Amino acid sequence: MTGNKVGRVAGKVAFITGAARGQGREHAVRLAEEGADIIAVDVCDDIDGVSYPGATEADLADTADLVEKAGRRIVTAKADVRELESLRTAVEQGVAGLGAIDIVVANAGISGAPAPAALIEQSAWQTMLDINLTGVWHTVKVALPHMTNGGGSIILVSSMLGIRGGGYMAHYASAKHAVVGLMNSLANELAPQWIRVNSIHPGNVLTPMLDNEWFCRTLRPDLPNPTVHDAGEVIGQFHMLPKPLIEARAVSNAVLFLASDEAQYITGAALPVDAGAVAKF
Repeated sequence: MTGNKVGRVAGKVAFITGAARGQGREHAVRLAEEGADIIAVDVCDDIDGVSYPGATEADLADTADLVEKAGRRIVTAKADVRELESLRTAVEQGVAGLGAIDIVVANAGISGAPAPAALIEQSAWQTMLDINLTGVWHTVKVALPHMTNGGGSIILVSSMLGIRGGGYMAHYASAKHAVVGLMNSLANELAPQWIRVNSIHPGNVLTPMLDNEWFCRTLRPDLPNPTVHDAGEVIGQFHMLPKPLIEARAVSNAVLFLASDEAQYITGAALPVDAGAVAKF
């Protein structure tokens, strides 16, 4: 242990995927601010068939710097959640340096190009499920042997489209719905070990997944050089609250709550952080 900060997850170790930037980075920093040490992994590469650029090793290094500035330790690794053995190696290295895992945040995921279901390419469908579903299962699979005997918290990051669905996003919504089935199954299976399992369902969060040229041009083809805020004028219609883009920290605050002892009796829950999108008529 380094530092003497007491927080809501003080002394715990959190394993976070997709931690180089966006929501994953914010989860790492927020948990570190509240006393957790971090095992952070990311593919740090572009993904075939994904239209926006992937994170880089420099991004992951920046995450490490931010965690260390918060006074906590961090072990990072470049690993693809689709590749079980590389993910297992990353976890083993992290546990060797920091100790047993208390918190798992299965955050790594991609978004896909909107398309009618019948026109989604087979490769795009498979990549979506490989990362957004199988990658989540891999994350839990490699973490469980290293979780503390006294319990823990597993948080699977789904989406508002993991509850309500959405046209032209059948591959994404299907994978994110399946994450809820995985969450419910794990919650029942792991409860005797006092390991709680819940899912988070973000709305449209201001991260590089949205803030990129491809996404903005897709949403606002009427503008020559649209910004993410221009795109927000379109995607904001899905939210009930008048907030088109949600800050990543708002999702991280929910992750922190579920990871902490404040949520000690919450398991099997699907928690939207979506400005009311799921509840909107």
